[in-house]
Amino acid sequence: MLSHRNLIANVEAVNEWLMSKMKTSNHEGPLSMVAALPLYHVFAMTINALSGLKWGALNILITNPRDIPGFIKELKKFKINIFPGLNTLFNGLLNNPEFKNVDFSGLKITIAGGMALQKVVASRWEEETGCILVEGYGLSETSPVLSVSPLNGNHRLGTIGVPFPSTEMRIRSDDDTWLKPGERGEICAKGPQIMLGYYNRPDETAKVIFEDESGRWFRTGDIGIEDPDGFFKIVDRKKDMILVSGFNVYPNEVEAVVTQCPGVLEVACVGIPDDKTGEMVKVFIVKKDPNLTEEIVRNFCRENLTAYKCPKQIEFRSELPKTNVGKILRRALRDEELEKRNA
Repeated sequence: MLSHRNLIANVEAVNEWLMSKMKTSNHEGPLSMVAALPLYHVFAMTINALSGLKWGALNILITNPRDIPGFIKELKKFKINIFPGLNTLFNGLLNNPEFKNVDFSGLKITIAGGMALQKVVASRWEEETGCILVEGYGLSETSPVLSVSPLNGNHRLGTIGVPFPSTEMRIRSDDDTWLKPGERGEICAKGPQIMLGYYNRPDETAKVIFEDESGRWFRTGDIGIEDPDGFFKIVDRKKDMILVSGFNVYPNEVEAVVTQCPGVLEVACVGIPDDKTGEMVKVFIVKKDPNLTEEIVRNFCRENLTAYKCPKQIEFRSELPKTNVGKILRRALRDEELEKRNA
């Protein structure tokens, strides 16, 4: 349940963050924004619909962002200033040869959300467009934005930036104690954008909302780390963590390495049951190079990952299951594996 206050607080914070950049960019005239995410998704609803309305911006609606050639054709018709999207979307555009022919001279801000931004994608995006790709972080329960990288040149690749105005974020342990910078635990947040609760589900609300002497906090379910200077990093979702012989393996870390392997277009990492180690690491890969083999991937992982983090199984697919927004559905892949095992 999101109140008007929740949503407006987030829109005002988005405005302060973005306008700090636009005031120094010498931009004149109305803003133009890419609207490639479904407007019912809280990311697009806040950035494109509500904030776009506040700015009087032109939203360029991309009805089928999976049609990359059609998407690029639309991009060529406009001078884009703001481009929100997901890692998979940016990756798909970058791997189309026609993308190089789009004029991005007016692009001031590119923001990724909804899933982890991979460093290789962010680096390529800046190289191709001349615009940095910053990462934001939030959830439907937080209206949605909690943190984002600064736009003043102090952004840091591989982080979700710093908390939004009027927002506080801290790291909490499994035994409910606050952790110090550098220690790994669950990200908790408080601020005017935190939901009222889950509709007619006080039991579920009680699992994620708690209060202490400093106020009302929300448990995000994401494992993260706070750097000494206040920047936060996402490690992974608690529920997605893989336990291999007692060692924690985070799919984001494995995916970040595998995407750097030449010939890989997309990858998803999941844990599947194993009689010896409890769980094993399995990756599903969409090829960019048809000559890519399991052995190439295995050797690359051995060179760049600790042994217990290396995938024991590799499966190539023509595509990966995704949400309507374009987020890769690890859960669907994990469920498939469990069904196979049960059968």
